Amino acid sequence: MTGLRFLFRVTLRRLDLAEEIYHIREPQKLPLVMSADEIKRLLAVASSLKTRVLLSLGYGCGLRAREIVRLKVKHIDSAQKIIRIEQSKGRKDRNVMLSDEMLGLLRQWWKARPRHDAGIPPQERWLFPSRKSASKPITTRHLNRLFHEAADAAGIRKHVTLHSLRHSFATHLLEHDTHIRKIQLLLGHEKLETTARYLHVATGMISAVESPLDRLAQPKRKRPRKAEKNGNEAQPPA
Repeated sequence: MTGLRFLFRVTLRRLDLAEEIYHIREPQKLPLVMSADEIKRLLAVASSLKTRVLLSLGYGCGLRAREIVRLKVKHIDSAQKIIRIEQSKGRKDRNVMLSDEMLGLLRQWWKARPRHDAGIPPQERWLFPSRKSASKPITTRHLNRLFHEAADAAGIRKHVTLHSLRHSFATHLLEHDTHIRKIQLLLGHEKLETTARYLHVATGMISAVESPLDRLAQPKRKRPRKAEKNGNEAQPPA
């Protein structure tokens, strides 16, 4: 029972008004997903190694913008091949996979990144420190600007956002038969229903379904004739 309905039905005892309260459902929009080819183009035209690593974390690990910029050295576990995400949405921790490709990019970036945070213990250093202050990471606004610059350079005309990388991560995993429960854990979704919406945009799965219209155009298969009983049955071996 909603708060308004409780007010009219129980507190004010106005059953007539309580019956006039209706729930208006918000329109359900499908997540906007990029194709694998668009992702390749996006990463290929990245203006710098820094941009490529940032965007690769969004697509390769399914991270949110805030999760990307707040990564520290201590969160990268190369021994177990995981990245630890601390206190993300819903104040929850989770682990995501650290692929060989992603690890290689991170190692390249570590050698090339600015060195103005020498006074901070190595494990506590931001992977992407702000230029103004080594004690702070880059902003999500900065990250969003880098994404849109790369999307424009790649010729992507869809109204994509940085979060589209996370959507693409989940959808492409589904299309490659990754169990939906695993994807739920990787994304940090509390409810499976939230993850299940990617089933509606998994274009590879959808396009692979045979339409009944195509079946109409296919020639009918001839049924094999049954052997006649009178004299045409195969003789038993001698």
